[in-house]
Amino acid sequence: MTTVILLRHAHSIANEKGILAGRAAGVNLSKKGVEQAALLRSRLGDARFKDIRISPIERCLATLDPWLQSQRPSVRKKIVFDPNISEVDYGDWTGKKLLALSLRKEWRTVQKKPSEMVFPNGEGLLQMQKRAEIALQQSIKAAASGLGLIVSHGDVIKSLIATALDLDLDKFQKIVIDPASISVLDFNKGHFRLLHLNDSTTNFEYLSRSKRSVKTLVGGGSGSK
Repeated sequence: MTTVILLRHAHSIANEKGILAGRAAGVNLSKKGVEQAALLRSRLGDARFKDIRISPIERCLATLDPWLQSQRPSVRKKIVFDPNISEVDYGDWTGKKLLALSLRKEWRTVQKKPSEMVFPNGEGLLQMQKRAEIALQQSIKAAASGLGLIVSHGDVIKSLIATALDLDLDKFQKIVIDPASISVLDFNKGHFRLLHLNDSTTNFEYLSRSKRSVKTLVGGGSGSK
């Protein structure tokens, strides 16, 4: 069984200003985000990752960096900067105020029929989901029976959870992924199980220590953490 931690980057200056940052350069963590990133030293603890994938967008590495500094230098050598988990290419929407974007007729498509949304001079949300799924499967393969880590963005993580739960992409707006939150997927023989969703408090070092049942991927948990 493979376990994959999905970590959204910490609160950014774009989050603070209500701006759709997209792939714009120079979007740093806010003061709140710096504090959230520092907490990851204890939240991830000494979790032993066999695969670490990070979006090439700088705020993702900035989020994980405090934890990386607390680990052996060899841990950094495991990092793969994977473009398949990069932020959505929002095209002409990049850098715009979310409040202004919400007044556009296309906003309704984003909220109600995201599978049909292709951002002007950017990419479609369905295209994003497909590339993100490739990264997830590669992480599962690389982590084998161990623990993988994916550091990415809200919409990307929402799409991966929708994929894992066999939800149509048009349902993915029902999922909430906050900055610096952690969601956890178990994978075994082609089946996913969601262990945590949008979690901002749990210490996840336990995932390296505990043994979770592979006999069934349904039903209640054991309360073993």
